[in-house]
Amino acid sequence: MENALGVTIPRNARSIRNLLLGSEFVLDHVTQFYGRHAPDWIDPTSALSADPDATAALARSLATRAGSGAAYFREARQRLSAFAGSGGSGPFIDSGPGGGAAASSPETALLVMAHYLESLDWQRRIVELQTFLGGKSPHPQTFLIGGSALPVPWGGPPPNLPGQHPVQVDAKAPAALSTEGLAAMSAIVAEAKAFVEQVYVPDVLAIARAHPDWTRLGRGHGNYLSYGEFPLDDADAPALLLPRGRIMGGNLALVGAVDQLDVAESVAHSWYTYGEDDLALRHPSEGLTDPRYAGPVPPYPSMAGVNRYSWLKAPRYREEPMEVGPLARMLVAYVEGRRAVTDRVDDIVAKLGIGPDALFSTLGRMLARAIEAEVVADQLDTWIHDLTTTMASGDLAVTDLSRWAPETWPSTASGWSLGEGPRGAVGHWVTIADQGIAAYQVVDASTWNASPRDAGDRRGAMEEALIGTPVADPARPVEVLRTVHSFAPCSACGAQ
Repeated sequence: MENALGVTIPRNARSIRNLLLGSEFVLDHVTQFYGRHAPDWIDPTSALSADPDATAALARSLATRAGSGAAYFREARQRLSAFAGSGGSGPFIDSGPGGGAAASSPETALLVMAHYLESLDWQRRIVELQTFLGGKSPHPQTFLIGGSALPVPWGGPPPNLPGQHPVQVDAKAPAALSTEGLAAMSAIVAEAKAFVEQVYVPDVLAIARAHPDWTRLGRGHGNYLSYGEFPLDDADAPALLLPRGRIMGGNLALVGAVDQLDVAESVAHSWYTYGEDDLALRHPSEGLTDPRYAGPVPPYPSMAGVNRYSWLKAPRYREEPMEVGPLARMLVAYVEGRRAVTDRVDDIVAKLGIGPDALFSTLGRMLARAIEAEVVADQLDTWIHDLTTTMASGDLAVTDLSRWAPETWPSTASGWSLGEGPRGAVGHWVTIADQGIAAYQVVDASTWNASPRDAGDRRGAMEEALIGTPVADPARPVEVLRTVHSFAPCSACGAQ
């Protein structure tokens, strides 16, 4: 909408949005690992037989962190034993990778499960930052066309003006943009950064070291797309913390440009129709979302012989399937030579004894998430500092309301935005007519990654990454889950 209406948000609003989205990146990457990825690689029940002293030694070999001695892991093992004995704790129900899939050692399992318990408290703290700035988490309520709805308690007009929203301050919570609120958020960021660096990243490395063969599985097409995110200035084409670009065929020597006009979607194998030409590729600004189920009558035991099989469309860039997400973003930044990324990538691949091309894999996606969490967490306090110094200088603007009223809009307008969510690239296209939204399409990260085949029968990124995956026990195909979970797919997001 801001692109369609020609609105430029104030600098403070840019910092607020970066903080909200950045904290979501860090939160999502950590919780995805402990709640979704890690159980594919460990047997949680084996943690109950792990040696706390050996686990403490393992922890010391991965990171220097106070309080991670044998007593810490012994207490964690007791808590896990109580959970397992309750009969209702998810990680211990039918646990273990299953089949012939190798699990990590009991000590690695105890290490990760102890930190899983700790992460529950950790995520509660980072959600406090999000509620400071967004009112709630998830789905923050302070985004609006033109900037942010956060009140600024640093001055401004006198209270109780006609039409002004009343401010009711919770005595226990300082206003987000007050001196106290900014200091509280800075303290939360310090905790978040310490957990990422001293707990999350070492745990990912522990699993990666135990499963080196998974740097050779789950590659996919080798095509990576990043729309870029986190603007660092207020230019029309701002510098981005995570750059925009694409890599084709696994070529780490070149980053290609990205143009929203080169995005299109196919419904050839989806449960939608484009009317007279279902084999066409349509740009999202001309997209249609006309559902037409063409699968078997449920319930059904198999999709064999079914031509249309998904509620997701198939996005393509210049007709090519692309992978999006943390791995795409880190690869683009790495090839562009962004030091915040290159230093961390080089450090991790050196510790694992692999090359950067080994990131084209299932484990590579997990490693990329960990690297990105460090990069973004390291930037959060900079944005808090930007807010502090900008407002202290007397610039209190958080919103441009010049195009707030629909009567100020042109009779027709169209706009688009390219950005990133934790799972990957997200594009929006809107058409405005007669003071209302005439058309809107969104292409989400999971639409890219989990897309079905297109009219040329080319698989989407996740489908292609599964080709060649060895499955020891078809009844418990945990190897498939390892690669699927490495994309962190959200089918509801992709189908919306």
